[in-house]
Amino acid sequence: MSASAQSIDHSAHRPSTSMTHQESPADRELAARVARFASQDRLFKAVTFLFALLVLLGMFGILASLLVEAWPTLRTTGVAFFYGTTWSPTDDEYGAVIAIYGTVVTSAIALLIAVPVSFGIAMFLTESCPVVLRRPLGTAIELLAGVPSIIYGIWGLFVLAPLFQQYIQPLLVATGLPFFAGPPLGIGVFTAGMVLALMVIPFTASVMRDVFETVPPVLKESAYGIGCTTWEVVRNIVLPYTRVGVIGGVMLGLGRALGETMAVTFVIGNANRLSSSLFAPGNSIASTLANEFAEAAPEKHIPALFALGLILFMITFVVLAAAKWLTERGTRAQGR
Repeated sequence: MSASAQSIDHSAHRPSTSMTHQESPADRELAARVARFASQDRLFKAVTFLFALLVLLGMFGILASLLVEAWPTLRTTGVAFFYGTTWSPTDDEYGAVIAIYGTVVTSAIALLIAVPVSFGIAMFLTESCPVVLRRPLGTAIELLAGVPSIIYGIWGLFVLAPLFQQYIQPLLVATGLPFFAGPPLGIGVFTAGMVLALMVIPFTASVMRDVFETVPPVLKESAYGIGCTTWEVVRNIVLPYTRVGVIGGVMLGLGRALGETMAVTFVIGNANRLSSSLFAPGNSIASTLANEFAEAAPEKHIPALFALGLILFMITFVVLAAAKWLTERGTRAQGR
């Protein structure tokens, strides 16, 4: 067979290029839909990324503005600002230890009281509460979280402080412990911590309750089926399963306690002095800002207040970073 004949024979058996690449209307419609969905997906991804970026930009913007405004104090005072114990605007002497001490101690008192109470509330609502009462009690606790902080402050000043002064503080003074020394004034660091605890409890209890409800019922029913008590189920099933969420709820309450302003300002005493007694009046970063910012001089006083705000920002950032690290560590330990 000649070469021309073989070429003719092969060309006869080769499919036509135009017929191979010819698309039907259904294929073209499908391709158009895929392209449209892909463009919508890219648009949605870009919009959500923009939202997340706005949050980061806002955070860095706040940090940058605090640094710029606080720089005069940080430049003139230096590191001494962070360990100084004198806060005297009339003498232009500024040290942050008094405000930092009040912030940390009141928040610690609030957590020591709020965490066990919140845990008990969440356990009761999820394990022991009658079904009829679960929704009303849960709603009541959530409503407490919406009460304005100034209401807590007024109530603490006119109701809680007199009760502490007359009944609670004399009993604690009689124990002879050094951090319960001094006259029972009613107001002070201890009272501020108690008011913060009452404000933190609704947040922490609501989060813990929601987290405890995520435990699969089959796990608890299996434990009850082999004869475990309620406490054994909570300790061996509920808490290990919800450890990460519980830590998140505690950190959420701590975040509110650190930055609370008006309620603390009413009952902490607003005294710029350092005392080892919890009954003595004190100050916190938030209460200092609330009391002095309106009348502060722009030369040195306002930069010092911005420096306090920067410290509060860093404390909150460290707390949240530690909470994130603990939750990720707990997640890895559980193999999730």
